[in-house]
Amino acid sequence: MENQVQQNLKICQSCGMPMQEEQYGTNKDGSSNDKYCVYCYKEGEFAQNCTVEEMAEFCAPFEVEGGRAKTKEEAKEMLMKYFPTLERWKEQA
Repeated sequence: MENQVQQNLKICQSCGMPMQEEQYGTNKDGSSNDKYCVYCYKEGEFAQNCTVEEMAEFCAPFEVEGGRAKTKEEAKEMLMKYFPTLERWKEQA
């Protein structure tokens, strides 16, 4: 069962957060958008008009809190390598 859940897990293409269905963003028509999370994408638009660097700055504390990085600086460095692989940031990288 757990393996099946992991296979259905989508990753937000803006912030990299693993999402379950209730965390999907919303399109203009109110339908769910499984490409972006509810925190990044609401009613067909990005919730934050920011650069990839600003997104890394915002997300870094969550990486430290989650134990994926020891310091905010380490987290930002890691995120700046990861974010350009996500759909939202590919063109900007």
